[in-house]
Amino acid sequence: MKNKQRLENIRKDFTPQFFISLKTYDKNKFVKDLMAGLIVGIVALPLALAFGIASGVTPEQGIITAIIAGFIISFLGGSRVQIGGPTGAFIVIVYGVVQTHGIKGLIIATIIAGVILVLMGIFKLGKIIKFIPYPIIVGFTSGIAVTIFTTQIADIFGLNFGGEKVPGDFIGKWIIYFRHFDTINWWNTAVSIISLLVIILTPRLVRKIPGSLVSIIIVTIGVYLLKTYAGIDSIDTIGDRFKINAALPDAEIPNINMAAISDLLPVAITIAMLGAIESLLSATVADGVIGGEKHNSNTELIAQGVANIVTPLFGGIPATGAIARTMTNINNGGRTPIAGIIHAIVLLLILLLLMPLAQYIPMACLAGVLVIVAYNMSEWRTFKALLKNQKSDVAVLLITFFLTVIFDLTIAIEVGLLLAIVLFLKRINEVTHVSIFKDRLDLTDESEYTQDDEILMLPNGVEVYEIDGPFFFGIANKFEESMRVIGDKSKIRIIRMRKVPFIDSTGLHNLEGLCKKSMNDQIQVILSGVRKEVHRMIENSKIPSMIGEENICDNINQAISRSKEILGISEKKL
Repeated sequence: MKNKQRLENIRKDFTPQFFISLKTYDKNKFVKDLMAGLIVGIVALPLALAFGIASGVTPEQGIITAIIAGFIISFLGGSRVQIGGPTGAFIVIVYGVVQTHGIKGLIIATIIAGVILVLMGIFKLGKIIKFIPYPIIVGFTSGIAVTIFTTQIADIFGLNFGGEKVPGDFIGKWIIYFRHFDTINWWNTAVSIISLLVIILTPRLVRKIPGSLVSIIIVTIGVYLLKTYAGIDSIDTIGDRFKINAALPDAEIPNINMAAISDLLPVAITIAMLGAIESLLSATVADGVIGGEKHNSNTELIAQGVANIVTPLFGGIPATGAIARTMTNINNGGRTPIAGIIHAIVLLLILLLLMPLAQYIPMACLAGVLVIVAYNMSEWRTFKALLKNQKSDVAVLLITFFLTVIFDLTIAIEVGLLLAIVLFLKRINEVTHVSIFKDRLDLTDESEYTQDDEILMLPNGVEVYEIDGPFFFGIANKFEESMRVIGDKSKIRIIRMRKVPFIDSTGLHNLEGLCKKSMNDQIQVILSGVRKEVHRMIENSKIPSMIGEENICDNINQAISRSKEILGISEKKL
């Protein structure tokens, strides 16, 4: 019976929203999902092209990612409305991997990241991702935005580097930009400015059609006419740099060995963490808009993982939930994963039927699209507001931001997560405190005791140490400080633990040390009000044998009665 219940719980925990939605699916929902899927597919097209090129791969690899990952994330995901695909957040890390390890290295790193995401979902780590401090997330996204903008400078101004390779680092890029700024191509600059203006102005005229698509259509036609009838051929297009392949490639399984895994594991962890953070943030934002049942974060992570395992086999790049496309889906009526699946089918048809036309799109136009993406990612208003927060938050924000911009995202994520842990421990340590009582103990407004006493008189030689908060390694120092303040030694030390929600192995070790030291000083330790979870940990330690099982009491009244009993025995012996 228990096994059946366990299996039922597992089924509920990991059932994709696609199958849940089918139970109540009807024609009305399909019509809305169809319209939403069509519009999101059109919105995703220019972004997929731009993200593919900016990431250092081909434009069709960006679309292939949007097709395969978009389908898998909608089909297996834990959100009703999440739209998956390549995103701006991955541009920096993907570009770096391609430059350092090549396409094969990127494929292996993405697959490893997918495996990590699946394991995170299976072990139910979805909710833990949400506890990453907000300043770290803003620092990441703002830093990525600045880096994306930096990568587009060459295309915006049409700079010619004379065959000199553009460095991968932020400072190196700007040095080479300034060195070759005299090669600026004003036609490219004009194309970029016009693209930006069209993207900005379109929503004021037509809300349903994305400005990026309108910009690409208008500017591409304009540049084609200039090339054909005015002889202006200095404006680079996608076709000038890439050979367009309008077909889904065959799957290729890369040769993955331990050397490749150890070399690419740090990058894979970065991809996994970034994907998890962005997808779960996107799903959480979507929950707030559509209301009703919340997304299943663990199922969502598993879907993200499967997408990142399968997609690179077809030449795709890392994918995650995309906030802008998800919001477009919601705003156009999408309410089930069917909309995301339709969006993937629309992109597949575009790839097969219209992809050759992409060769005419100017690179400067795509640069304009990415500048808008970078601006929206920058969250500069939020960044500015966070600078007014407490100093620790500002320090974390700036450290994460500058590490992302000046170094790379791998270092930023590693240091950011380390900062998150340190800040968490620091704040937990600040809220955990030890109170010391001698002579009397005020029990007003407490529910632990069953008697009517509000003031308990403590026998001479008895001290009560009350811990309020989690008991981990930092609390040991507070005990020692408290004892030094008291100065004189008591005969009995009652440690009141009713407000201790958990104790870790380090805290348990420190409590053992405290008990041992007290016993060596001939001070009897009594534990009071130990919760069940904490009690189980203590039972498996040396503490019961040190202080005696009888000295682990359910509440403070029992503990004081026990202390009187011990003192009574001592007096008789004397």
